[in-house]
Amino acid sequence: MRSDVTAPPAERTLRRRGRTAQRDPGPRAAARRTTRTGLLLVSPALAFVAVFALFPLGFGIYISLTNWPLIGSYHFVGLANYTALLHNSVYLQSILFTLKYTAIVTIPIFVVGYALAVFVRSNRPGSTVFRTMIFLPYIVGLVTLSFMAVVELQPESGTANFVLAKLGIVKATTAWLVHTGLALTAISILVIWFASGFTMMLLMAGMQAIPQEIYESARVDGASWWRAERSLTVPLLRRSIALSLIVSVVYSFLAFNQFFIMTDGGPGTSTVSVVMAIYDTAFADMNVGLASAMSVVLVIVVGLITFVQFRFLQGDSD
Repeated sequence: MRSDVTAPPAERTLRRRGRTAQRDPGPRAAARRTTRTGLLLVSPALAFVAVFALFPLGFGIYISLTNWPLIGSYHFVGLANYTALLHNSVYLQSILFTLKYTAIVTIPIFVVGYALAVFVRSNRPGSTVFRTMIFLPYIVGLVTLSFMAVVELQPESGTANFVLAKLGIVKATTAWLVHTGLALTAISILVIWFASGFTMMLLMAGMQAIPQEIYESARVDGASWWRAERSLTVPLLRRSIALSLIVSVVYSFLAFNQFFIMTDGGPGTSTVSVVMAIYDTAFADMNVGLASAMSVVLVIVVGLITFVQFRFLQGDSD
């Protein structure tokens, strides 16, 4: 302390700056501490993703390069499984059928969900009850609905044939699940009914986030309901629309329960989806290596389609 008093003023200033520099580590050290704190906070999520997503994906790719059976030893075969897919008629047919199914259900799910969201977004009397009734099939689950549909579509005792025959649409003995076209029609209607409620909730959440002042200004300017919906609601719902369409496409590509329960891929293999082909290859044919190659191809295809949809529908981030 005494030396500070007797030291020249310039020397005392340098010493004080040195002590200040020791107390203040500077912006770089603060940034490092922030980075370490952030990594520590996200480490549980990173560990979860690594264990339950990245490791299974990497292990699946490794299995696809082997002749891994369901039971027994295996050895490395390289890209032989991927080459075999080019000559696997069931898998190629399942891809075409899944694409057809996806094209059939995606747009109706969105259109019905959007119409329902427009109907329930206001607080008119009964909208809450109606919203719950529409969303109820999604809560019940597709597995339960598929079993119910099997019972209701029976040729002799099903309610569907009884009602439609009274209306003169079909015969009372129509076998819905043993003809490819009728089976695809029944499953598509079931899935549209099931998924429209979820799409409704996604779009309704986006609609309710739009300020009402925008619509009031549009009405003052003389815009009709259709003009306001087309020029205001749809552009402002761009991200919600993108999310709903991406979810619909991904779930359609991963369709399994409804086909497995209602048709078991029949008649023949005409309603075998991609996931059903993977399931049959792994657990019926006991060829896990080939099934893993099918799964890797499916992941790549779904990822590419999702990326294209996202880029097309996202628009400017501004």
